[in-house]
Amino acid sequence: MTAPVTEKPAMDTVAQAAIDTFIQVCEVWVPEGDRLVLAGGDYNGLSAFEEASRKTSFAKGEGLPGKAWDEARPVVLKGFDGSYFQRIEAAKEAGLTCAVAVPVFAGATLKAILVVLCGDDEARIGAIEVWTEDRSGMLMLDDGYFGAAEEFEFVSQHTHFPKGQGLPGAVWAAQAPILMRDLGSGYRFIRASAAGKAGLTTGLGLPVATAEKHPCVLTLLSARGTPIARRFEIWNVRAARDARAFLADGICEREGPLWRDDGDGTRTEAPTATAWKGVVGQVLGSGLPVVAQGGSGLPADYTSFVGLPVYRGETLTHIVAWYN
Repeated sequence: MTAPVTEKPAMDTVAQAAIDTFIQVCEVWVPEGDRLVLAGGDYNGLSAFEEASRKTSFAKGEGLPGKAWDEARPVVLKGFDGSYFQRIEAAKEAGLTCAVAVPVFAGATLKAILVVLCGDDEARIGAIEVWTEDRSGMLMLDDGYFGAAEEFEFVSQHTHFPKGQGLPGAVWAAQAPILMRDLGSGYRFIRASAAGKAGLTTGLGLPVATAEKHPCVLTLLSARGTPIARRFEIWNVRAARDARAFLADGICEREGPLWRDDGDGTRTEAPTATAWKGVVGQVLGSGLPVVAQGGSGLPADYTSFVGLPVYRGETLTHIVAWYN
């Protein structure tokens, strides 16, 4: 299996310190034989936790990455003490307290596990949500991590979405990633009032393919003070024979909208990515999540990149990317 490329030049500690992100660590685990091994990560200067991770591997069902592999669905772990998490001491020393593992399946084949880790404090606002279909045929909150946004968490726990409604329901209906702006005032965002009170501004939703093919939607909700990312992008993948993708939507906190289409998303002047060229091209070429730090392939003034492939069955259909 081809592992994703991870750029790792010397860390710009001043630039990193200026970004108080909701997510503190991202890492990619890929199957090698009967175990998951670390393919790359952005550890935000947490070198001791990075070293512990590089010495670790996981069997199916073992640790957080192994549990996501075994259950074939996203897994949220809100606390490490007394749990199956295997790097507890290193995580404590790094100030990490919770994590979400997202499996990437192409059909029934596991491609990789993306793990994001956060620290829990009163200043961090944001949300990572996992929505699944309940017996009534609507999406309900399966699990999530909300930082200090307690009221928004309560509202989310008591909200169900039919297909096509709200951000989770719209993703479910389209079977495609969707980027939603102005959460606190947008009429399309059902939880707008609670989002506005929490300071949540931007929502990114994406379908998560599972081996059992149950509907599953992952949402990343970002606040200005502690953003999940400063820039989001959604890339549509052309037919595999073209080995190209085009930017269908995007938003940056500095630049505003990165791209607007006229409805069909196929205008020839749309920015494109080619397999293996640049960070988005690495995702396109490998079909795997890519985590990169600084250097070649990143837009100016960004220090980290996460690219997540989205599959429908065995076909790569979209790439979701975020930058800090």
